[in-house]
Amino acid sequence: MKPLNSKTATKVNRPDRIIQFGEGNFLRGFADWIVSYMDEKTDFNSDVVIVQPRGRGHVESLLAQDCLYHVNLQGLDHGKPVNSYRLIDVVSRCINPYTQFADFLELAEQPEMRFVISNTTEAGIVFDPDCKLDDAPASSYPGKLVQLLYHRYQHFNGDRSKGLIIFPCELIFLNGHKLKEVINQYIDLWQLGDGFKEWFDEACGVYATLVDRIVPGFPKQEIDEIKAKLDYDDNCVVQGEFFHLWVIEAPKAVEAEFPADRAGLNVLFVPSEAPYHERKVTLLNGPHTVLSPVAFLSGINIVRDACQHPVVGRFVHRVMYDELMPTLNLPHDELMNFADAVMERFCNPFVDHQVTSIMLNSFPKYATRDLPGLKIYLDRKGCLPEGLVLGLAAIMVYYRGGKRTDGVAIVPNDAPEIMELLTRLWKEGNVGHLVKTVLAQTTIWGEDLNAIPGLRDRVVYYINRIDEVGMLNTVSSLLDSEK
Repeated sequence: MKPLNSKTATKVNRPDRIIQFGEGNFLRGFADWIVSYMDEKTDFNSDVVIVQPRGRGHVESLLAQDCLYHVNLQGLDHGKPVNSYRLIDVVSRCINPYTQFADFLELAEQPEMRFVISNTTEAGIVFDPDCKLDDAPASSYPGKLVQLLYHRYQHFNGDRSKGLIIFPCELIFLNGHKLKEVINQYIDLWQLGDGFKEWFDEACGVYATLVDRIVPGFPKQEIDEIKAKLDYDDNCVVQGEFFHLWVIEAPKAVEAEFPADRAGLNVLFVPSEAPYHERKVTLLNGPHTVLSPVAFLSGINIVRDACQHPVVGRFVHRVMYDELMPTLNLPHDELMNFADAVMERFCNPFVDHQVTSIMLNSFPKYATRDLPGLKIYLDRKGCLPEGLVLGLAAIMVYYRGGKRTDGVAIVPNDAPEIMELLTRLWKEGNVGHLVKTVLAQTTIWGEDLNAIPGLRDRVVYYINRIDEVGMLNTVSSLLDSEK
């Protein structure tokens, strides 16, 4: 087995045009993988310089391999299993600004630099008023970014052609809007002047993005087998799912500079990220939230098995395609393609996704992922979406705890106040009172759901049916009633 480095594997030298804040699995298995394809399929011709955003990081292992590593993608592609490997050679070097601050600032002096990509976790885009311009470096990611931008502005004397295009990938809705807001807070705090503020506003662009790919990361259990297959001692392998999506809220001029579509990639440049965020939450997270209690109480433990089950699989299909999809406002073909891709992701033969892992904090999840669709469906159709209602009843039954009929423990997990409430209500034993009280919790739902016509009675009905005939028979009766 060969060591993996630039002597044993091909590494092309390209111009450094991308600064990437974050060396973690997601960016290496998503953004750098995308750059690799753009370099291969188009004239993009760009390398990436990774900047370690925190004092403690993992760039040493990358540097030991001359920043070469493989991405292993697993999943289904139009029903066919995929288990592919790709050598990623687009990372030219890594910089730790905590020990290489001068090298970090020198990135701003490279005239060909054009893009900034980041994933510093949801907590990364924050304003820290204790950050100072002369810190080496500023502690927050936005503070470091402003240091870099201001140095570039000064070095090139405010040249408008030297602005940067910034794509945050943090899992925050409208992440670009938030990052731009924080950048302006630092400009004001550090009194960097109107000239720099105008340069930032006019020469740079900070664009909201939505990213979607599950990237578990380093395949610890399979690494020996993978190394043998690759014939490389690669200690930086990144494992992820086959599906990928990057939605970028930016104008056509930016799309022209970042030619992902010409490389055949699922990267969309759109006027607004909002409907795609709504689509993901509704069609991916929404079905997850209700299939989990229904599947678990039916004796099914794995998401894939639930989707392939002759009864529960039909339930999942109904919720996704017949109840949630009609509540969205994107073109039908786009919604169908996305829903089909979600179903393939749920059925990934390489991932045993436990339904119980989705059950954490189910009430708040239902409030954000399923309740909006329930209300829109009722408004548009004039009746309740019975699958979503059954899902809500199933969550309440799951929160009773106890054991399944096969003896497996039911262990709900939510905020202490929610658990205390459900525990007390289930001990009282009055299902009608329980449902009425839970639906009235404005701290969970933001409103009193008892005001939704018919909802309380249908939830009571489904809880009683589950107790009388079991979850699986309850699901079957619901599906049979719609034939």
